[in-house]
Amino acid sequence: MVDLKGKTALLTGSIQGLGFESAKTLALAGAKVVLNYHMDGDALQAKVDEIKSAGGEAIGVVADCTNRAAVEKLVEETVNFGSGIDILVNLAGGLVKRVPVAEFDEDHFNTIMNVNLKSAFLVTSVAMPHLIKSDAGRIINFSSQAAHDGGGPGAAAYAAAKGGIWTMTKSLIKEVSQHGVTVNAISPGFIAGTAFHNTFTSKEVHDKVLGMVPLGRLGEPTDIANVVLFLASDMGAYVNGQSIQVNGGLYTP
Repeated sequence: MVDLKGKTALLTGSIQGLGFESAKTLALAGAKVVLNYHMDGDALQAKVDEIKSAGGEAIGVVADCTNRAAVEKLVEETVNFGSGIDILVNLAGGLVKRVPVAEFDEDHFNTIMNVNLKSAFLVTSVAMPHLIKSDAGRIINFSSQAAHDGGGPGAAAYAAAKGGIWTMTKSLIKEVSQHGVTVNAISPGFIAGTAFHNTFTSKEVHDKVLGMVPLGRLGEPTDIANVVLFLASDMGAYVNGQSIQVNGGLYTP
């Protein structure tokens, strides 16, 4: 059994889907977890209460991770809650909407880059001194299969931002590995039952992809949360600078 007692984990964008499932998994392994959402403190607290009811330790912090002052507050509250930061999971992001390049919308492009890429840079930058102090710091970035295969129609900006997350991951190991901090990315494939695919992907595409996955099923949030747990624990201590594909064999680089 994985034991994360004594560890503190900060997960951005963790009110639902992959983020919440990952937070709950880390909490039930013994970590103190900080959930984050950019709005609606009541909804965030409800998720915190769910983790507490299951036996975990958690707090929620409302913060816009594209704003440095808000990020500084988020990190400060995390440190106060757990006496440091051992695990950072950069989950904040999203597709927002599908926009073909031929209909280029600069405001949309900036939004995509801010919520997916800038947020990860900001939070990592502010949290870094605390991660370095940890005896086994872990940074787990969320990229995407789209970073490797370009994503679906209208997702070029999103794919580019997630490609930036993957490149950022490879670069960061050159700055922090000497401090014992590992940095890895997770690149989820088609994970069903999430707001992402429920919003942006039709039932027809769900059915089509299901027929293409070698394992014969679509992914579930627990499939991703289990990889987060692996990377956050001692089991993943020698995994560094990698993008772990979690897609049932749908995409093989």
